[in-house]
Amino acid sequence: MTTGTVITFYSYKGGVGRSFTLANVAVLLARWGYRVLAIDWDLEAPGLHHYFKSVMSEEPEGGVIDLAHDFLAGAAQPRAHAVRLDVEGSTLALLAAGRDDDSYTARMQRINWEDLYRQGFATFLEQCREQWTEDYDFVLIDSRTGISDIAGICTAQLPDRLAVVFTANEQNLKDVVDIVRRADDARDRLPYDRPRHLVLPILSRLDNRVEYEQAEKWQRRCAEVVAPLFANWLVKGVSEELALRHFTVPYVSHWSFGEQLSVLQEVVPSAGQISFALETVAAVLAQQFDRTDLLADNRDAYVASARDHRRDFDLDLLVSSPRSALRVADRLVTELRGLGVRVERSSSGDLEILERTSELAEHLCLVVDNQLSRWQVTEVERFLRHTIGPDGGQRRLFCVLTEGTDPDDLPGFLRNLRHLRFGPGVARELYDMITGTPAGDQDPDHDALRNAAAALRAVPDRLPSVGRLSLVEETVHGMATALDNGDLAALQNFAVDLGVLSRSHGDDGRVIASQGLVADINTLLERIDRRIDASTN
Repeated sequence: MTTGTVITFYSYKGGVGRSFTLANVAVLLARWGYRVLAIDWDLEAPGLHHYFKSVMSEEPEGGVIDLAHDFLAGAAQPRAHAVRLDVEGSTLALLAAGRDDDSYTARMQRINWEDLYRQGFATFLEQCREQWTEDYDFVLIDSRTGISDIAGICTAQLPDRLAVVFTANEQNLKDVVDIVRRADDARDRLPYDRPRHLVLPILSRLDNRVEYEQAEKWQRRCAEVVAPLFANWLVKGVSEELALRHFTVPYVSHWSFGEQLSVLQEVVPSAGQISFALETVAAVLAQQFDRTDLLADNRDAYVASARDHRRDFDLDLLVSSPRSALRVADRLVTELRGLGVRVERSSSGDLEILERTSELAEHLCLVVDNQLSRWQVTEVERFLRHTIGPDGGQRRLFCVLTEGTDPDDLPGFLRNLRHLRFGPGVARELYDMITGTPAGDQDPDHDALRNAAAALRAVPDRLPSVGRLSLVEETVHGMATALDNGDLAALQNFAVDLGVLSRSHGDDGRVIASQGLVADINTLLERIDRRIDASTN
C-alpha cells in the first residue's frame, strides 16, 4: 500500500515567507488531485490558519497541542483535530496549532516536550504519522524557526523531505546547510527507519524587478552556498544555479499585505508572477524530487505532468486535421470510436478549439496532408508546452500521414516520431499506441527498470562480510548514477552484478546491512517504481 510523504517547511529565521509558501503549495497539490494535510507546528507563533480563513469549513477546536494533551490524558490513539478546507472540491485539511482563543498560550506553555518524550510521546507521534500518511498523499508541516525541541521533531523525526525557505542575506545563508546536517545527524540517532533527507532549497522574496544587478549577484551567491543540498537528487548536467532559479519565489509587494492565497487568484500564472514559482515548487514535491533533467528542459511540461497526474481528461485523443484532410480525419475518428476510444476531431483554424487543445484531451494526433498547416503548428506547440517531450511522459503526440506526404518535409520535432500512413489498419495501430505496448512487444527500457527493481528487492538483510557489503553499496550507488544519467543499459548491467552479490553462498548472516544502504535502496526503488508506473499508465 502506498503511503503519503511528510514534508517539513523549515526556515532558520522568521519573516521569509515560509507559511505563505506552504499554504499556497498545499492548495496547488490539492487542486491537482492529491490528498493534502497542512500542519501548523509553529506553536509559539501559529498563523497558518489565517491563510485558510476564506476556505475553512469551521474554526479549529483543537490542534497539535491537543495531541500532546491527548497523550498526557492516556489516549490510546490520536484523536482527529483537523478541519476540512473547501478548495475546488479537493481533499485538503488543516491541523492547526490549537484552538485560537485566550486559553491557547497557557495550554501551549504547559507542555514540557522533553518530559513528554521521556514518557513515550515519540511512539505516540509515530502513530499520528502513520495515520496521516495513510489518509493523505502529502503532509506539509510548518515548522518553528531556529533550533529547538519542536524544530527537531519537525526536521528529524517526522519528515521524509525538507523544504528549506531562506532569503538573500547572510543571516539566512549562514546556517542553512548546517541545519540540514544537524537534522541528518539527529535522524541517525532515532530508532525509526527514515531515508536520508532530500532537501529542496527555496529562495524567497527576491526582488529581481527593481534591483536587478543586486538580485543577480545574490542569486549566484545563494546557489553557491546551498549547492550541497542538491547533491543527492539533482540530475547531473543540471547546474545548482539553474535549479535554484526555478525555486526562487520573487518579491511582489501585493502579496506582502495580510495572509493571502495567490494561487487562487493567479490560476494560470505567467513567468514572473509569484504563483508561477510556487507551481514549480509544488511540482518538484509531487514528482518526489525526480525527473529534474526534464524540469530544466521544459518547466511548463514538468509542472503539467504533476498537475495532470490524476486528471481525467474529457477525451483520450484529439485529432487535428487541415481542411484538405477532413474526410481522412473523420474516417479515423469513426474507426477509433468503434474501438472504444473517446475521440473528437479538431479543425485547425477554430480559435475556440485551439485554445482548449492543451486541456481537452490526453493525447493529440496530427493528420498531416503534404505539410503541417500554420494552425496545426500553433496547436501542437500549445500541446507540447504541457507534455514531457513529443513522445514521452503521460501525454503523447501521434502523427498520421496522408498518401503522398513526405516525412522528410516535416518539421524537425515531428521527424523523430513514428509515422503512421493512413489506410486499412491505421486506427488499430493508433489504438495500440494509445493503450500501451501490444502483447508480444517487449520494451527493453521497461524491462531494465523492472529487473533493477527486482535486484534491489532481493538484497538480503545480512551479508557474509564487510567486503561484500561494500560492493553492494558501491553497486547500488552505480545504479542511482545510471538512473540519473538515463543510462538504462548501465542500470541493467549493475542489476545483474547486484543479483550475483545478493546470492546465498552458505555463510551469509554475519554483517547487517547499514541503515544508509537500506535508505538508499528504498529511495532508488521509489524512483524506479514511479518510472515503471509512468511508462505503463
